[in-house]
Amino acid sequence: MLTLDRLTALEDVILEFNQAAADVALPLFRADHGLENKGGKPGGLNAFDPVTAADRGAEAAIRRLIGQRFPDHGVIGEEYGEDRPDAEFVWVLDPIDGTRSFVAGLPLWCVLIGLRHQGRPVLGSIGQPYLDEVYLGHAGGSRLVSRGASRPLKVRACPKLTDAVIATTDPEACFNGAELGAWTQVRAASRLARLGLDAYGYAMVAAGTLDMVIEAGLKSWDIEAAIPVIEGAGGLVTDWRGQPVGASGGQVAIVGDRACLDEALVALTRSATTA
Repeated sequence: MLTLDRLTALEDVILEFNQAAADVALPLFRADHGLENKGGKPGGLNAFDPVTAADRGAEAAIRRLIGQRFPDHGVIGEEYGEDRPDAEFVWVLDPIDGTRSFVAGLPLWCVLIGLRHQGRPVLGSIGQPYLDEVYLGHAGGSRLVSRGASRPLKVRACPKLTDAVIATTDPEACFNGAELGAWTQVRAASRLARLGLDAYGYAMVAAGTLDMVIEAGLKSWDIEAAIPVIEGAGGLVTDWRGQPVGASGGQVAIVGDRACLDEALVALTRSATTA
């Protein structure tokens, strides 16, 4: 049985994994990072799909530690695929979420490390090594670990969309036509919108400085690590119909206040895909 005490004990482990990723990524940030384009069709907004030595090296470093510490655990990672994805415990890794920010020298990229138990996200972290920040959380609560100190995380109350500060990564690249229309409606109703934050925006919802992040086309490794962090801080992660996301990805809303989400769902639900 997975107890709260065991989850709390695993906080030190997830911090160790974050440090291993940081040790690889930081020397390559704003340096020669071995940029490659790993896919995308010629032309269009999504023709450039970057990967760097930091992406691959950070994931490899975390996988080595998992193999040493938890040989019976599974791993799912963006760069190196699946290894025992049906195990009782499975680590879900996005070694550099926001590779475009990494390539541009912007400190908005994050290391995402999540842990599933019996298919359900139970522990996660959002790490930003350049800023020396790790946002981690589970059912017992969420906290920010930074520069040797720790403080609890709590989302803020924002019941009205007209008062909300919202974000998404890149509406023109990430949303299809109907989704872009939904985002435009939500943005028009909000107080302020910011773009290009990637998973760092999720951390800001947990920290109470953003109220909502709206995304689409996410993979499990893009969102799974953030779910325990957001929920542990008092927020929620849903699809565009207001239902739990779990580990499925897709269309996602990360919010601090359910009332604010309910207002946004008026627009989002009309463009929601079927499960």
